[in-house]
Amino acid sequence: MALFGNSNKDKKDMSFLDHIEVLRWHLVRSAIVVLVLAVVLFCYNNIVFDVIIFGPKQPDFISYRVLCKIGHFMHLGNNMCIGQAHYELINLELSGQFTTHIWISLVGGIVLATPYLVWELWRFIKPALKMKEKTAARGFVFYASLLFICGILFSYFVIVPMTVSFLGSYQMSTLVENRISMDSYISLVTTLTLAMGLVFELPILVYFLTKIGLLGAKFMRTYRKHAIVVILIVAAFITPSPDITSQMLVATPLFFLYEISILVAKRAERQKAS
Repeated sequence: MALFGNSNKDKKDMSFLDHIEVLRWHLVRSAIVVLVLAVVLFCYNNIVFDVIIFGPKQPDFISYRVLCKIGHFMHLGNNMCIGQAHYELINLELSGQFTTHIWISLVGGIVLATPYLVWELWRFIKPALKMKEKTAARGFVFYASLLFICGILFSYFVIVPMTVSFLGSYQMSTLVENRISMDSYISLVTTLTLAMGLVFELPILVYFLTKIGLLGAKFMRTYRKHAIVVILIVAAFITPSPDITSQMLVATPLFFLYEISILVAKRAERQKAS
């Protein structure tokens, strides 16, 4: 059997096992791409860790410099400038650095392969759709990938630096020194980054929920005030810093994301009506 499977076969005439076979080859190709990218990232560990993963720990990280300039522009002095974080990262397990190296390489491989993974998903479900549904979902791969990448970048350059800086430098007592485990730091960075990437898929989720009748633009407009409250709570949770400016930096894009989702819902409703 060819590596690319039997994707040209008419899926209307396929049995359940045939569908499983086609899905298996979609998964195999996706796994190969992820593994290749993971191997590449594994070989460039200096860039992956020193520059990217541990970048927000450095006082000269680009986000800190931009925030400082914004504070000066708004005549706030150094209130938005973030200084040196007084903590060090430590490894507590003998195999900790090696296993973390492998794990982060795989996670990075998945992130980089996201457009391809979404494309493989689309190739699997596309033959089962009617022509009208295919037309309505045109651009799915592009928009889903774009939103995920935007969420990743927003989290990495905005949410992660503020969270790492606040939690890393926070002290309840001068008698306690912050010595943070490598696993704790990396877990926080990867979790926040991937979670925000998924949150930015909200317009895609709203589109499909509207298409199946579980959501609508009218419902979202009616509960807009409730959504704003939820967004502010989420922003306060994501940014542990009590600084209102930091919370608004997170809340504003989420609010625009909600408004975009309303427009997406309206478009989905017009497509259903036509």
